[in-house]
Amino acid sequence: MKQHFELKGECSEGSMQQEDLELIMESDISFEKYQGSTVFITGATGLIGSSLVRCFLCGNRKKHLDIHIVAAVRDENKASKLFGDLLKRTELEIYIDDITKPVCYEGRIDYIFHTVSVTASKMMVEHPVCTLETSYQGTLHMLELAREKHVKGMVYVSSMEVYGIPDVSLKEVTEKDLGYIDIENVRSSYSEGKRVCECLCTAFAAEYGVPVRSARLAQTFGAGILESDNRVYVQFARSAINREDIILHTEGTSEGNYCYIRDVLKALLILGYSGNNGEPYNIVNENSHMQIREMARLVAEEICDGNISVKFDIPESALTYGYAPAVKMRLSGEKMRALGWSPEVDMIEAYQRMIYDMPKDK
Repeated sequence: MKQHFELKGECSEGSMQQEDLELIMESDISFEKYQGSTVFITGATGLIGSSLVRCFLCGNRKKHLDIHIVAAVRDENKASKLFGDLLKRTELEIYIDDITKPVCYEGRIDYIFHTVSVTASKMMVEHPVCTLETSYQGTLHMLELAREKHVKGMVYVSSMEVYGIPDVSLKEVTEKDLGYIDIENVRSSYSEGKRVCECLCTAFAAEYGVPVRSARLAQTFGAGILESDNRVYVQFARSAINREDIILHTEGTSEGNYCYIRDVLKALLILGYSGNNGEPYNIVNENSHMQIREMARLVAEEICDGNISVKFDIPESALTYGYAPAVKMRLSGEKMRALGWSPEVDMIEAYQRMIYDMPKDK
């Protein structure tokens, strides 16, 4: 039995992450759609999942939404470390299981946010079978749960990597413009896994009427990034904090599509109650499109005022590091914006907010 304790913020006091949550609460999202509901969130120890948990907790505290949050995790110790005193909140329930197995939850579920995925490129290369299995089995079981519980809405968190290598002649890539994926490249276990899961969502929507939408996320980062995250933008931020030169292990010509975590959360909340069933939606800040090498220079010159440099150290085999193939793609966010969403945070502010919350050496 959880004891009553004073309700405080959902993140560290004075953090950019807490400010982001407060700003979301002040937005025009239809929070009343979630009033009195039960929300089931998978991958609740990942960046997207944990941020959603904190967001709904903030909604309860600020807007008295009376939402019951079920945070599905595999590692109870990791959840305890991540959420700390938030686990004392009576509306937060930790569900411990492996979603590659059928989910047995006896209570009511109104909304599902399925965020579980392998995210480390090294894992995709070294364990492609596990990568595919986690995607397919996990999503199948969550869709079956959504069907069983007659949910009001489900969001499957997909990725822009479903596009593979699109037609280079396209000025913008819309949700219909899927490109080529090399299935002989073991790293394709991730992108092909995302494709088959989106296909599953479409199938469950068509055959069983499950109200599921797929969120094709651009690369997402910002305040609250996890300490274990080692993706390229986090490496750049650590270089900025430590005043160390940025070392690129590729030519850096891949064109990145990005979106700040606060803007992504708002989009996911909107997709929970709106959008066309079985369809995908790009979630991207179109103004934050740039090459990896351009982003590195932005950090060196704008964030660090030119006090660090960008250098190149390219290995013979990029596959050893599990890098995705170089892609030239500019995502269109028009379909998501038609639902009333618009991103607010540009690349410079995103880095400033992320770095503010990241641990610093004393």
